[in-house]
Amino acid sequence: MTREQKDNLFVLVKSLSKSEKRQFKLYVGRLGVNEDSKFLTLFNILDKISVYDEASILKKGIVKKQQLSNLKAHLYKQILISLRLNPSHQNIRIQIREQLDFATILYHKGLYKQSLKILDKAKNLAITNEEKNVAYEIVELEKVIESQYITRSLNNRADELSIQAKELSLQNVLASKLSNLSLQLYGLFLKTGYVKNDEEHQVITNYFNDRLPKYDIDKLGFREKLWLYKSYLWYSFLTVDFLSCYKYASKWVDLFYKNKDQIILNPVFFLRGNHYLLEALFYLRQYEKFKTTLFQLEEITKEKWFPLDDNNESLAFLFIYNNKFNLHFLEGSFNEGLPLIDEVLERLKNYKNRIDEHHIMVFYYKIASMYFGAGENKKCIYYLDKIISNKSLQMREDLLCFSRILNLVAHYEAGLDYNLDVLIKSTYKFLIKMEDLYEVQIEFIKFLRVLGDIYPNEVKNEFIKLHKKLKEFENDPYESRAFLYLDIISWLESKIQNKPIGLVIRNKFHEKRLTK
Repeated sequence: MTREQKDNLFVLVKSLSKSEKRQFKLYVGRLGVNEDSKFLTLFNILDKISVYDEASILKKGIVKKQQLSNLKAHLYKQILISLRLNPSHQNIRIQIREQLDFATILYHKGLYKQSLKILDKAKNLAITNEEKNVAYEIVELEKVIESQYITRSLNNRADELSIQAKELSLQNVLASKLSNLSLQLYGLFLKTGYVKNDEEHQVITNYFNDRLPKYDIDKLGFREKLWLYKSYLWYSFLTVDFLSCYKYASKWVDLFYKNKDQIILNPVFFLRGNHYLLEALFYLRQYEKFKTTLFQLEEITKEKWFPLDDNNESLAFLFIYNNKFNLHFLEGSFNEGLPLIDEVLERLKNYKNRIDEHHIMVFYYKIASMYFGAGENKKCIYYLDKIISNKSLQMREDLLCFSRILNLVAHYEAGLDYNLDVLIKSTYKFLIKMEDLYEVQIEFIKFLRVLGDIYPNEVKNEFIKLHKKLKEFENDPYESRAFLYLDIISWLESKIQNKPIGLVIRNKFHEKRLTK
């Protein structure tokens, strides 16, 4: 399968909305550029073609091959300038930067008083909106200008600016240390996944404590608290402490609700905080809170004041619809969740250039799980094959592992016995290559090895034996994580009780709600 060629300029042009394209052409018109300008002609060509093809562009004769890269670079720059001028992309952060640019220009013209006036307003705006890095830049420029613009108040002014610079510097250093820790923990999570024993737990705990800077929670601003909660959240995820995940994800989200202006300024962090809160609630099986949080998040993203640009729109889709799947998994409402699949697949077409392939594969796993729960095993296999056969993608090992296990179970359920032995062997070979397997996976491997040799009348007894072994791990803090990918216990119960798996999960859901 040949991959569609990705060109940065082409992807940028295709990402533009109708209003942004109109804005670009108006911007070009204001430049006084001739309508037949080469970069505008190139823009129109790229806008019309559906797949990037350099050969067809060169055939248009607008430019020679050796000049094309320069023309593309020029067009790319002009589009970015146009987007920067677009009101829909204006926010506090850009406005502060713009004021800093204006003040710098005035300073270089020797208009010190005018420059300082703009800098003072920009600095107050930056501090109010927790933009402390740019606030520090502004103070440093103020110091440079004050040293040349002589006033009688210079001594007091020098002290004031020095104290302000020191305070901002200390806050920025703390925020940097916390953001570094958060990023390092996230990197560890992607590399190693969840801890699997007490020894790994201790290693991560030491790693976290050694890098956590000292802080006074009462003196922290919004930005420092945000990175602090993120650091604790990733530590909690790594150590499989979902209750602490819920605690710090709640603090993260509440921080935004207490500072609503920050939702507008940092919508990505707001969306991600809600996603991790929902993930923690899903793992804790807190259905009512999960449902309320998901509904609230979706409603906020529909508000007119919420900044739903291209990036935020795709992230909102990613997080909300992933959790809509999870809601059906909690309820065991697999058949009711089937219409969601067509909606997701249609939206994935619209967001294909904005959502990475890994997250698309996660959607495929959820789609496969939905079909499996609904008893449509062949459709389940179809989407699992998209994951298993994707050789170019570096995916998390645990997702690949459970995709293969679910694929095997779906083949068994679908009665596709003609190649079951081959599939068992290939799945077994894949699993034994993995390092640090869960005990749940090891027991399942043992079961797979003998599955082909079991007589039909003995299969139920083997299901009962495996079920008994796996039940021992259901409440194990390290092993229970495996059941969140694939509810093997409910599947085994469906085979023992001779009931559809969707019905078994749904009955458990209702029983749990009645006992609360």
